[in-house]
Amino acid sequence: MKKIISGGIMGLIILGCTQDKKPSNISAQETEDLMPVSSVQINKDKNTVRERFSPPKDYQWQEEKSDSFGYFIENFKLKPYGSQIIRYDGSPISTQHLHEAVFDIDTGNKDLQQCADAVIRLRAEYLYKIKKTDDIKFHFTSGHLFSWNDYKNGTRAFVNGNAVSFRKTAGFDDSYQAFRNYLDLIFNYAGTISLNKETQPVLKSSDLKTGDILITPGSPGHVVFIAGVCKNKEGKKLFLLGEGFTPAQSIHLLSNPFKKNISPWHDLDVNASETKTARYIFKPTNFRSF
Repeated sequence: MKKIISGGIMGLIILGCTQDKKPSNISAQETEDLMPVSSVQINKDKNTVRERFSPPKDYQWQEEKSDSFGYFIENFKLKPYGSQIIRYDGSPISTQHLHEAVFDIDTGNKDLQQCADAVIRLRAEYLYKIKKTDDIKFHFTSGHLFSWNDYKNGTRAFVNGNAVSFRKTAGFDDSYQAFRNYLDLIFNYAGTISLNKETQPVLKSSDLKTGDILITPGSPGHVVFIAGVCKNKEGKKLFLLGEGFTPAQSIHLLSNPFKKNISPWHDLDVNASETKTARYIFKPTNFRSF
């Protein structure tokens, strides 16, 4: 379980996502939507998001700048088509029919990299790859900010009851293993509440882009991220969605059981009263951007 220091209380709770189970409050009738089976071409032999998933008819992939977070996600390596979602302990989750792809990235061997942590992981890996290490810094749910620069220079976080302090107790280490250790610490104390505060609202559907998130901050809450965007000549956009979940498990790309004719693409609206995804209903709809 993950730790949270918030207000005057420190407790052990699951922070971030609902537990892995059937889609939250989504009926079997809805998930067995009667719309036609998707006609979207899935290139099963391809190994990136952009290459594997063709847009629906009359839509085209949106171009991303090569140094952008969106480009990083769209060109992220995927595991072979048909791969299962695996928990941190190596066991498969029970629900394997609601995803179309699994990202080729480790989950770790502890129950830490859950939903908000999956977004944090991808964001941090992106910044690490493009060498913008000064920007790798995340807040604990308590509000305390802890950076990768501080960690690699030997600073560590100490939690005593409700108090958090930082002291230099280790030598310099900028190895990738140290980076992963830093992220595990962030995963332990961050979540949807802190991630929501670290991002800015997206107020127009036309502004949504790859790398933006849809989030319900809370304990529990949930978050998905936009993993791809396509657009038609009229300017209408469709979106791919990815997520992590609880317990910690493979980061995966979701199918769309509500509009099977365009699955795994989704039609999203920032002004919708609620947004249904395969494993969670976001109410209200809350899109945000880094």
